Amino acid sequence: MELDFTQLIAKELSIQYRQVDAAIRLLKDGNTIPFIARYRKEATGELDEETLRAVDERWRYLEQLSERKREVIRLIDEQDKLTDELREQIEKATKLQEVEDLYRPYRPKRKTRASVAKERGLEPLARHMAKENDLKRLLREAQAFVSEENGVPTPEDAIQGASDILAEDIADRADIRQWVRRTAWAEGVIRTEARDASVESVYEMYYDYEEAVKSIRPHRVLAINRGEREEILRVNMRFPEKRILSYIGDQVFGQGVKGTVWEDIVRDSYKRLIAPAVERDIRKSLTEKAEEQAIRIFSENLRHLLLQPPIRHHVVMGVDPAYRTGCKLAVVDDTGKLLHVEVCYPTPPQNKISEAKDIFHRLIEQYGISLIAIGNGTASRETERFVAEVIRESDRELYYVIVSEAGASVYSASKLAKEEFPDLDVAERSAVSIARRLQDPLAELVKIEPKAVGVGQYQHDVSQKRLSESLKGVVESAVNHVGVDVNTASPALLQYVSGISPSVAQNIVKYRETDGKFKSRHELKAVPRLGEKTYEQCVGFLRIYGGDHPLDKTPIHPESYDLVESLLEYLGADYELIGSELLNEQLRQLDYSKVAEVLQCGVPTLKDIVEALERPGRDPREDLPKPILQSDVLKLEDLQEGMKLKGTVRNVVDFGAFVDIGLKNDALVHISKMREYFVRHPLDVVSVGDVVDVWVLDVDTRRERVSLSMIPLS
Repeated sequence: MELDFTQLIAKELSIQYRQVDAAIRLLKDGNTIPFIARYRKEATGELDEETLRAVDERWRYLEQLSERKREVIRLIDEQDKLTDELREQIEKATKLQEVEDLYRPYRPKRKTRASVAKERGLEPLARHMAKENDLKRLLREAQAFVSEENGVPTPEDAIQGASDILAEDIADRADIRQWVRRTAWAEGVIRTEARDASVESVYEMYYDYEEAVKSIRPHRVLAINRGEREEILRVNMRFPEKRILSYIGDQVFGQGVKGTVWEDIVRDSYKRLIAPAVERDIRKSLTEKAEEQAIRIFSENLRHLLLQPPIRHHVVMGVDPAYRTGCKLAVVDDTGKLLHVEVCYPTPPQNKISEAKDIFHRLIEQYGISLIAIGNGTASRETERFVAEVIRESDRELYYVIVSEAGASVYSASKLAKEEFPDLDVAERSAVSIARRLQDPLAELVKIEPKAVGVGQYQHDVSQKRLSESLKGVVESAVNHVGVDVNTASPALLQYVSGISPSVAQNIVKYRETDGKFKSRHELKAVPRLGEKTYEQCVGFLRIYGGDHPLDKTPIHPESYDLVESLLEYLGADYELIGSELLNEQLRQLDYSKVAEVLQCGVPTLKDIVEALERPGRDPREDLPKPILQSDVLKLEDLQEGMKLKGTVRNVVDFGAFVDIGLKNDALVHISKMREYFVRHPLDVVSVGDVVDVWVLDVDTRRERVSLSMIPLS
């Protein structure tokens, strides 16, 4: 009897059967995860997006597993070898590996030593050898199989061929392979060594290194894999061979294997067939787990990067630093509209500092610039020192921020950037992107392929398909969490809204450009190819400010507008009071259970409506700490051990976090220096974008590296 997927997923994720059942039904019905998480809370028991994605992923895996099971059962049945017991084992399997282990004895094989022996008619001898361990008696029995014509010239050759058949039979046994795999995982050791120890590389810590398979950290697995691919490292594994051989012998032949022909068969089966395959399986499993961890970290970092708070109401100058070709400047107004582009040369080799200052001061006065965004790439710190001098000389209140320009070059050369700024060169487009990243990180970063934003570790060493799928989900989640102004959003941003495809996103913009701004959510139904299902999925995440209906600027779905009217009527209020302290005070005193019963709605939906009414038009990013605005530069020589600084977390990895304290390179806070107690993972303590207090532990002036602590130094 095949597995109950819903029951299995519920057990694995520690959630209720009805929650999984509802989630799967909603997913099958074409609903998106953001929509289900936000607007179908009663149905799913308030499952969050992360859990819904886990349900979706596991459900799809089990669907594929089920399909593979049916195929394997059919293939074995066609060989007339399918037993009721084997069918039951296959149907009960919960992992693809288990199914493949069971199918292995029946899988068509390429030419092997065992298949050659079978062709030579040695199977009867092999069956006899499985019951006989006396070599002399076996040699007499083998004499009957000697045949020059069949390629078996001696009794010894016959015994060798029969041994090959038994060795392959042992290796094909699913129970033995699974036991060896478990034992190897629990007790195995991975060992690495240098192919040439005289070669300097970033892998030197792995030149003579070993660690237990069960405890090796994911980032080490990926580093070892890369070192092996680059032919710098040699990697192998050691398993408890004596215990494994003893177990296999006992399982196949019973007691008394040692010192017999059986011992040779067991040893050959293990060393030639089982051990290499198990090592491949374990290496693959380690890599998959490491990739999963790397993708998880990248995803977490990306989410926090995308949700960085916007800095509104500022005219910003974006600076794309460079040496020979000069710094490209782009001025954008407080809506992100490009006002001016220019180039100056304050850095080597030109060093036209005086001329560059004149350009900066002129643009600052002409456009009322209050913030300068400097890309953190080549010549960034030299440009930063120059900008700090400009700020000291200016009479205006002026600050600068170092902005990550990861992916800016990817965007600048993209088709999207060319369409947006056809008259600008690549570096000028990059300067515009840097300025806009400060004003609204989410709106700008969605234009870039997610894996190009540079907030992960070993992202080039993982499955690019899985990475892209995961990161796309993160961007989709962030965009829908914030909500999108349908009258200003770019197609790049709109296509991440729940249910909206790239073509529909383009149609929304075209409709807006042709017919003017949307005045109501209902008007979206007139957009070509935006059907009823798409409207249902997307409309709650789209905002219309200053439109015909006051709820259109909130995350309240139109399907709940009648409910809002009933709530307001219950409170003796009207739309004009939305957002007022008078109404908010009434909302804060609500008895949710009582009101939900009166209005005949779910408590979760009612709570979401109340939150939206209390802060209509609210951007959830506004509650997060703003970037650090600077007016002067910090130099490596300024640092002293024990000095307290404030910095911004730029990247989080398995072993710590990199913090921008205003130097050329980000400084490292090792995981052991994050808290006085044990920290399981840096993500449990910090996230990308966090502003943190740090203390200087060590300054390596030769390598320009700084070590920091988040634990106060006495």
